[in-house]
Amino acid sequence: MARTITTLCWNFEANGGPDHDKRSKANRLLASLDPDLLFRQEMWGAWGADAKGKSVMDNMEEDLALRGWLGPSSHTAVFAAPALFSPVRGWPDKDAETIWKMPPTVQGLRYRPAGPDAVPLVCASYHHNYASSTQRHAEADWATTFADKTWTTPIGMDVKLPVLMGGDHNSYPVPGAPGDLPLPVLEEIRDRRHRVHRSCIGPDGTRRMCTCPDETLRTAGLEDVARHIAARTGNTRALARTVTGCASHGPDARVDRIYASDVLLPAVADVEVIEVPLDMSDHHIVRAVLDGDELAQVLTHTTVR
Repeated sequence: MARTITTLCWNFEANGGPDHDKRSKANRLLASLDPDLLFRQEMWGAWGADAKGKSVMDNMEEDLALRGWLGPSSHTAVFAAPALFSPVRGWPDKDAETIWKMPPTVQGLRYRPAGPDAVPLVCASYHHNYASSTQRHAEADWATTFADKTWTTPIGMDVKLPVLMGGDHNSYPVPGAPGDLPLPVLEEIRDRRHRVHRSCIGPDGTRRMCTCPDETLRTAGLEDVARHIAARTGNTRALARTVTGCASHGPDARVDRIYASDVLLPAVADVEVIEVPLDMSDHHIVRAVLDGDELAQVLTHTTVR
């Protein structure tokens, strides 16, 4: 039976804030999904993951049975199963806190079953700006540099590393995937401030819904894995909402997404959204399942340039 790699992406609101029981309940939910990789956002809050000597982060690692790496100012984190992934290096960016409102976590991980000569996988968790499409545009441009990391193979060849990354984009996918949620209608968003938060000025001078991060990442060869699965298999449940609609913010939307280098797409076996109660978080969980054997093949024979 082929090994599968379960990857989760979740923006758990303010990491539960001061509510220890809520955070423990969230950790139990994540643990029940048996993740091998986890991209988390909003690790900050009244009890951020760096609080009290990172004791909150330590507790999370214990609850999830995963090793974690916490990004600058506790905004984001990457977690991985130590039996399957070993760290080879991080990519802290001295400019991250200037460019990003909520800086990302970028970690190089070696997939152990692929063997010691395989190239590592770049894993990134990020959170685009809530209120500014201009800022999101810059952050999305910068996120393409996650796919610019290089590695020297044992035979001396420099290759660009494949990337698996997930986050809260605070924006929408470019329309066109059959079965994807339609873009909101700007004028139907009741909160007029939120109309600004989720839109931008288009080339014709009119305001339109913001799809820039998706367009930017896919132009750079980073594919939305849910869109890929829906196109390949017809499984439109991969395109389910990740935030529930409300009167002020508009209809259901798919703002949380996982992207992968195109070379990794053969390893993507399934994508779905796990809904969580609104009293726990304002975002649902994206789950992508990878075929471990295919992943090993990619990492062993990658020629990404």
